[in-house]
Amino acid sequence: MSNSPLALRIANDIVARIGMGEFDTGSHLATEALAKRFEVSRSPVREALAILCEQGVIENRRNRGFFVLPTAQRKGGEGATDPFEPTESAPYYQMAEDWLNDRIGADQTEQAIRERYNLTRSQAQDLLSRAAREGWAEPKPGYGWKLRQVAKTAEAFEEIYRFRAVIEPAALLEPSFRFDRTVAASLRRTQERLASGNLEGLAPAAMTAAGAEFHESIIRMSGNPMFFYALERANQLRRLAEYRLKVNPQRIAVQSSEHLQILDLLAKGDNLEAAHLMRRHLSGALASKSPVVHPRPDDAERDA
Repeated sequence: MSNSPLALRIANDIVARIGMGEFDTGSHLATEALAKRFEVSRSPVREALAILCEQGVIENRRNRGFFVLPTAQRKGGEGATDPFEPTESAPYYQMAEDWLNDRIGADQTEQAIRERYNLTRSQAQDLLSRAAREGWAEPKPGYGWKLRQVAKTAEAFEEIYRFRAVIEPAALLEPSFRFDRTVAASLRRTQERLASGNLEGLAPAAMTAAGAEFHESIIRMSGNPMFFYALERANQLRRLAEYRLKVNPQRIAVQSSEHLQILDLLAKGDNLEAAHLMRRHLSGALASKSPVVHPRPDDAERDA
């Protein structure tokens, strides 16, 4: 049975939080608390936790619940990479490149993926599940998979950032905007770590997710769900293209420092200035990125 897109998204979010240190080794992942945090029912959370158990990220202790495993006990051991982080030689990366460069069609089957990338059934399922978590694949209602259109060109990538530069500042000025200090405190802890420049041991996917989480959490405070839905979709469309861009610690530090400044302004109730800074921030983020279709990941730079 295919995993639901919602469960896959929650699983990916939990992995990012583990990578950022928000959930430490041994942390108890309570289903009810996670459901409240993600504003969903417990069913997709349980499904997400089952996915992570199978991936070897967490374990289910009988009558106690789910706990984050130490790195050395995860699949692959001490030297293992993030189980959701593609590498240049991984079939996931190969499939992403094929899709971005129009070498494969939008309609795919698990069997076709197995044959093209020489995978076992389990490996093909993991690959497609990862693509679904990242927002560029989804199971069809009947049989097979559909690959979704993403920002495959520099022009499309720029259009997404120009769109975000319109909606995100506007969301801060909504009459229904309410600053959530509890959420802000959690965001601040993550952004302070990134702003410090100490990125050792952090997977690129975790840093990218931390940036997306900041913007999505802030836009949720607008009280207008249409802003959040629009940003969530935009982030899905750009995420795949950014995997080909390598992490630039200096840019991450700058971007995260600006995130902290936005939080400071919102905490003071200066939403107008926060909106101005948000627009400058997004314009600067676009200027620091150079997404292209054909070069390999080390030919460009990415920040979180």
